[in-house]
Amino acid sequence: MAIFHFSAKVIGRSSGRSAVAAAAYRAGEQLHDERIDRTHDFTNKAGVLHSEVMLPKGAPEAFADRATLWNAVEAAEKRKDAQLAREVEFALPRELSKKDNIKLAREFVKAEFVEKGMIADLNVHWDIGEDGKAKPHAHVMLTMREVTRNGFGAKVRDWNKTSLIEQWRERWADHVNRALAERDIDTRIDHRSLEAQGIALEPQDKIGPAASRICGRGLEAERIEEHRAIAQRNGDRIIANPALALDAITHQQATFTRRELAAFIHRHSDGKEQFDAAYNAARASPDLISLGKDGRGQDRFTSRAMIETELRLHRAADTMAQRTKHCVSDVQRNAALASAAKRGLVLSGEQKSAFEHVTNTKELAIVVGYAGTGKSAMLGVAREAWESAGYTVRGAALSGIAAEGLENGSGIASRTIASLEHQWGKGREQLTANDLLVIDEAGMVGTRQMERVLSHAAKAGAKVVLVGDQQQLQAIEAGAAFRAIHERHGGIEISEVRRQLSAWQQDATRQLATGRTGEAIQTYEERGMVHAADTREAARAALIERWEQERQGSFGDGQIILTHTNDEVRELNTIARGKMRAESALGADATIKAARGERQFAPGDRILFLRNERGLGVKNGTLGTVAKTGAQRMEVRTDDGREVAFDTKDYAHIDHGYAATIHKAQGMTVDRAHVLATPGMDSHSAYVALSRHREGLALHYGRDDFADQSKLVRTLSRERGKDMAGDYKPEQAFAELRGISFRERVMEMVRQVPQKAKSIFGNFRPQARQLEPLPAQANTQNEQRRAIERYARALGDIGTMQTQGLPVLPHQKDALDKAGKVLDAIRPLAATDLAKALDRRPKLIAEAAGGRTQETMRAMQNEAAVRTDPALRSERFVSDWQGLSAARKQLEQQGDRAGAARVSAKLTELAKGLERDPQVEGLLRGKTRELGIDLKPERSIANELTATLARERTRAFDMGI
Repeated sequence: MAIFHFSAKVIGRSSGRSAVAAAAYRAGEQLHDERIDRTHDFTNKAGVLHSEVMLPKGAPEAFADRATLWNAVEAAEKRKDAQLAREVEFALPRELSKKDNIKLAREFVKAEFVEKGMIADLNVHWDIGEDGKAKPHAHVMLTMREVTRNGFGAKVRDWNKTSLIEQWRERWADHVNRALAERDIDTRIDHRSLEAQGIALEPQDKIGPAASRICGRGLEAERIEEHRAIAQRNGDRIIANPALALDAITHQQATFTRRELAAFIHRHSDGKEQFDAAYNAARASPDLISLGKDGRGQDRFTSRAMIETELRLHRAADTMAQRTKHCVSDVQRNAALASAAKRGLVLSGEQKSAFEHVTNTKELAIVVGYAGTGKSAMLGVAREAWESAGYTVRGAALSGIAAEGLENGSGIASRTIASLEHQWGKGREQLTANDLLVIDEAGMVGTRQMERVLSHAAKAGAKVVLVGDQQQLQAIEAGAAFRAIHERHGGIEISEVRRQLSAWQQDATRQLATGRTGEAIQTYEERGMVHAADTREAARAALIERWEQERQGSFGDGQIILTHTNDEVRELNTIARGKMRAESALGADATIKAARGERQFAPGDRILFLRNERGLGVKNGTLGTVAKTGAQRMEVRTDDGREVAFDTKDYAHIDHGYAATIHKAQGMTVDRAHVLATPGMDSHSAYVALSRHREGLALHYGRDDFADQSKLVRTLSRERGKDMAGDYKPEQAFAELRGISFRERVMEMVRQVPQKAKSIFGNFRPQARQLEPLPAQANTQNEQRRAIERYARALGDIGTMQTQGLPVLPHQKDALDKAGKVLDAIRPLAATDLAKALDRRPKLIAEAAGGRTQETMRAMQNEAAVRTDPALRSERFVSDWQGLSAARKQLEQQGDRAGAARVSAKLTELAKGLERDPQVEGLLRGKTRELGIDLKPERSIANELTATLARERTRAFDMGI
């Protein structure tokens, strides 16, 4: 498993070290040190995979020779305590091949060090550990003085800044994660300290086996001992408190496998004995929660803390959904609509429904909208209504550019969620009952952060409006909170795309939003907007040519180039700017020492801001055009029409803005988008990239990345949605799949018993098969009947208390628990089967509580058969699917769109449940006709059902149903 390790240190004479000796050891060469007249011979060193000296522009060619270079460094330093070189060491991902790791290291060293003016001596080591596994890593020795054609000049003090090292660490993590994503490898690394990640373990440096073999050599030996001491302490911490390891793993993923747990503990322990003790402690920990198997048949786990976080999230959301305090009158709503109409903004039917939904009295409102459906415009009208009712409206988003997009589109003053939390932590800008918080792009917010925000809002009595689209870019942190909240509480959906001006492009965006990526690409291909080239390089060149033609035409600066990686962005920016210079579209260049290295900027250049700065009014992702520039000062006209001036010494987080990553584009709208597809993309990034434009799109790809368009479609259709621990419930009741909690199920059962009301789902009960007779032993049967009676009676009592709004008494809970334990003692999982049977047939509660248990026992046995027989589960799935589908169509015909939407949500959750039952998924491939779908070989049943639902919702909307 890939790990993050990135360290930097200085090689200096004060510790008795020699730059020549260090270079000889890392390269496995024999070098003569002229200063002390000594030869350092490390030619017997094993594991050196690649070695080269990389020179910046203008450096003497002679410095490409390692001996010449480092002897020149030694000669340039006169002091006894001189700093000779900086060494950077980083771990390489063992998931990549040797060739790919060399390329990975070279690209990073060139971009971050050589292009900044440093000479880099790169050595890639491929050591093999005692466990037989590769330990790939790289050593980079860097010069510390500026270099010219005449040799070394003054030392560059800016290269010593601590902030620069942190920047390197972050960029290395991004660089590795992009490479892993491009190869469809799920693992990721995190550059942040364990403390910053909320992990109560000490950070550890990586020590390779080559270094461990030289344990007698001074500083290296000390370093090895320190590493082992930290690993030992961390291992002891895990043994004493295994929850530390479980919480750490679930920082960026809600669930994990046995392999991921073992890899983490191996990293944070010393030796096999401690590893075994720590791993066994974690496996035996009560904080380890088993969730069952995933769609690939792997056992998945989570931490108790993750479960508790999800419970707090739902508790806060439930509380807010039940409160009705934020009132906006019809007069205030109508005034806001009239004001918008005067400005020429008339809300569509869907937008108006969303407007009415978010301005209702409930403290929690959820809006799911496809890209470009006018969510921000609707929120702008809602803002007027809220403010006229006396509420203070605030906006927030995960990223700066998304916050800026919300503010520009709606007029709601917005900032990042991290900024809000920072203020709350200092006791400032706390939410109150008079506040209304709109969170845009909510699908990108992780579970922990969403829980903190909702819990703060629920405690303050503030209203929260969540706006997003779970199909766009996924949360960076663990979980899929927005999806879970929407599935639990429902919301309003906006599917009428308004960003694209052509109806067929609006249809394409809907196709992207509903997982029909291939159909969308085919739509654009038929209109000549998909362009293939032999290589990515040729595709890049063709993209730039088309971009230049349209820049000179009607689009001007109203276009953006999008791609997946920062490396591609850098290359595209360079080529695009070269075109601008060749066309004399730029003024005089000024050299700016930007955060990413020296850049040439001139009047007319497109510029991208890379960090939020409230004083300037810019966000990470803000685009603009340079108006004036010098070495120290720059004036920029942002795309939203503002003039921004700043001193580049105070704010240097800028880069050329002809191209941007797709992540930077979330929330962006342009006239025309040019997209370069690369293998790291998936359905979420494709959806964002192909829906940013108003008027036109050009999608380019190289056949060296994608052999043909079908391969392009397969790659851009990959789904990588994040999961929640709550997604895995092995014995999840049908009502839970419908989003109904246990408490709500009990209340529903009790309400239905006296009324004997017929549910709309009553007409699609699965047909019971011929059942095997119950156990013959009379005592066992009698004991089971009595336990069923007690269980049903306790369940009914609990339901009665809750229906009357009274607290459930301890003895009632104990009675239910004891009855369940008795049942499980008679037959494992009998209580689970009983709960399922009573959930599906609530009338049996009263019968069983009254002593009539025969039908209940048969229902229990039927549930046990279904639980253990995939064929029965597949039959039940078809029956449930057909019944819910019929109910949804009936509600649509009756004009009950809200009811139809609720049933659609239940169907969606039912389909997603297949991901956790691969046996049923396989059996259903023979039942596609009964399910009403036309399944393509490369798609799963779950995905096809979800896509079919989306198409039917769109069709119903188009027909005005």
